Amino acid sequence: MPIIHAIVLAIVQGLTEFFPVSSSGHLAIVPWLFGWDDFAGNPELEKAFDVALHIGTLTGAVAYFRKDLWRYGTAGLAVLFDGERRRSGDVDARIAWMLVVSVVPGALTGVVLADALDSLDRQFWLIGVLLIVFGLVLAWADRLAGARPATSFGFRDAALLGIGQALALQPGVSRSGVTMSVARWLGFDRDAAVRLSFLMAIPIIAGAGVFSFVDVLGEGGVPADFRPAFAVGMLTAGLTGWAAVWATLRIIRTRTFDSFVIYRVILGLAVLALVASPWR
Repeated sequence: MPIIHAIVLAIVQGLTEFFPVSSSGHLAIVPWLFGWDDFAGNPELEKAFDVALHIGTLTGAVAYFRKDLWRYGTAGLAVLFDGERRRSGDVDARIAWMLVVSVVPGALTGVVLADALDSLDRQFWLIGVLLIVFGLVLAWADRLAGARPATSFGFRDAALLGIGQALALQPGVSRSGVTMSVARWLGFDRDAAVRLSFLMAIPIIAGAGVFSFVDVLGEGGVPADFRPAFAVGMLTAGLTGWAAVWATLRIIRTRTFDSFVIYRVILGLAVLALVASPWR
């Protein structure tokens, strides 16, 4: 795999994992558009590379939210051993455990429907349609009134956001896009919707990474000639992932999600046009 391919895909992954535009959709579209076939005959290795890039972006998100994660993590563990803190309804501890709850629907869906979802990975007409549809859903949800802070995050919110996150296993939907949409529908303000979406991504990406890593080890590990590309890809995805988190939080403090919606609709229409084109 050429290093330049790894860098381009890593930049795409790092940016689109946190921008609400579907990272898995972009990781399918870019090689298709440029005619890259770096993993010919080895879908497991291709999946491992995708997960390696996700782990890179996970590192970027952890670096950005390290103080929040430490606060929530220590509070969540402390409440298990401190009855008084548990009875007082510690807010940080509640958020920590609700983030864990939000992982369950996506994890179960991934395990149960893995084969079915794999068969739809390269259905580009479907990716195009979903980019448009869920972009319009984001536009609709963003126009709903909402002023709830992240501190009000509860069990119902975690369950519904988790179900939304499970939908994003299909390329074109966007994990961050659908969770932000659900959060806005639940009445959270934009900042809270984005923060909760990003924090929810951390355990689900980590879990998927562990699951895929075990699969790769079972297949003999990453071939030696692919290791430099994997390493460069993970580093690049981490840096661009951190930048995407920072940029998204800056954007939504002063603007709506409309720029992302417009991009999704244009990209979706372009993909559908290419699929219908006799030259593809």
